[in-house]
Amino acid sequence: MAKEPVCRAPMDDSQKTKDELLAEVQGLRKALRQNSADLDQFTYVASHDLRAPLRGISNLSQWLEEDLGPQVGPGARKQLELLRGRVQRMEAMLDGLLEYSRAGRVRHPTEPVQVDRLIHDVMARLAPRPSARLEAGPGMPVLVAERAALEQVFLHLLSNALKHAGREDVRIRVEVEATSGAHHFSVADDGQGIPPRYHEKIWSPFQTLVSRDKVEGAGMGLSVVKKLVEGRGGQVWVESAEGTGTTLHFTWPDPEERTT
Repeated sequence: MAKEPVCRAPMDDSQKTKDELLAEVQGLRKALRQNSADLDQFTYVASHDLRAPLRGISNLSQWLEEDLGPQVGPGARKQLELLRGRVQRMEAMLDGLLEYSRAGRVRHPTEPVQVDRLIHDVMARLAPRPSARLEAGPGMPVLVAERAALEQVFLHLLSNALKHAGREDVRIRVEVEATSGAHHFSVADDGQGIPPRYHEKIWSPFQTLVSRDKVEGAGMGLSVVKKLVEGRGGQVWVESAEGTGTTLHFTWPDPEERTT
């Protein structure tokens, strides 16, 4: 007599072997990496392809203004300038999008980085008004780190302080504290501050707390900082209140720490 087929219940997670679970995890990781690579490629292509028509719009507006000459009244001239300003803003947003995309996937070799010198080099690159002041506290370390990534973090944090302080004579102070296996940096300014309700919002892409007509930028700087820092095992956070200045914090792991 033929045997009846045995019906087996599907295995639940508790019945799966360690090797099967590991294979599933590796498969998920591979899929996530592929999705991330696809998204990066799409971001690059979309940003690259959008630049040509944007430049065309800007050039056409400039040629139109030149060809019409005195026929362009003050109102029309102002509108053309506004159009070119919008094009420049869009290009800045595309640059920020590309930088944000690269922040999560591009890695550089580590090397000794003298943080005190790096901070002052970044500030010089930003070329602030003479009335703005930068102070670096004592004990700035020499980190074995990716110079380009750390430079981008300080570039955006110092630039953010200069742009959003709301005063030309802003005082910026960078301090550091050594912790277990990492360094805790803070960048403080004596500007207008950030209300607590916006403390999470500032780390999101394309977020600005004031009109972009008033402050230059695409609103990507702090989101790039967050991605760079967290991608290397650190953390970011903010301390601020309206009218009391802002302190932006981040930790940067350093397994080979030594101080100057």
